Amino acid sequence: MSTIQFPNQTGFYSGKVRDVYSIGTNLLVMIASDRISAFDVILPKPIPFKGQVLNQIAAFMLKATEDICPNWLLDVPAPNVSIGKKCVPFKIEMVVRGNVTGHAWRTYSSGKRLLCGVMMPEGLKENDYFPTPIITPSTKASEGHDEDISKEEIIAQCLATENEWNKLSEYALALFERGKKLANARGLVLADTKYEFGKIGEDIYLMDEIHTPDSSRYFYEEGFDARQVKGEKQKQLSKEFVREWLIANNFMGKEGQVLPEMSEEWIETISNRYIELYNKLIGEAFIHNKLSEAETFTLTQNSITKFM
Repeated sequence: MSTIQFPNQTGFYSGKVRDVYSIGTNLLVMIASDRISAFDVILPKPIPFKGQVLNQIAAFMLKATEDICPNWLLDVPAPNVSIGKKCVPFKIEMVVRGNVTGHAWRTYSSGKRLLCGVMMPEGLKENDYFPTPIITPSTKASEGHDEDISKEEIIAQCLATENEWNKLSEYALALFERGKKLANARGLVLADTKYEFGKIGEDIYLMDEIHTPDSSRYFYEEGFDARQVKGEKQKQLSKEFVREWLIANNFMGKEGQVLPEMSEEWIETISNRYIELYNKLIGEAFIHNKLSEAETFTLTQNSITKFM
């Protein structure tokens, strides 16, 4: 439970990574913690500066895509804090995939070709590009695992109307196209990512984080084609290396499995990988800025006052 209590606070929710505070009826404060999750499980030790990296990449990317669709962000008063508009969330994640990798590849390599109602073409190797990006949505679980779901199931379960689905799809694909261009300009390939949306009245808003290493998978563009031809493993900047470490240690979040120990050296490696992605993606050196809880509270409260 959080030790922070803001004036006019009307609610609090602690997610896998972010602590979310409702202020009044129309504001949210999101504090990105240094917690790290994989396979929908929070790992036992925090990763230094991870929250700051996620928050600042998300803020950069929200600003760089605000011409595509409205988003929730109003201010970033502290390194790991964002303040924005409170939306009624769609209980789905819009997962956009440009390459067959991660969960898509695990599905594909098992022999299946249908993923979330989308038919994947034959003849693909791991990390190959899809002919065009595909949307493979998942449910947004408040507890436990997110589950794959199709467009038809989303509409049938009233998670979105057909018109809303069409707008969500349009936004997601346009955001992914912009994300690819931003990544390409920095020598990276945006392989896949997820977006979350909500509504204020009848208007759809982009929420939460976008194009961060927690929500996205990036490959290095240099040498990508040559590695594909040779069947070599792609160099990537994302959280996938943490998932791969867990899988190698026999953990995929399933019942009865035990989380492996995290050494200090491994924690430092993870932290450095997050900072490396920030430097590469933003094109500026990461500034380590660890504020106290009191300093964070003061800066955040001053910002809240501006929007009340």
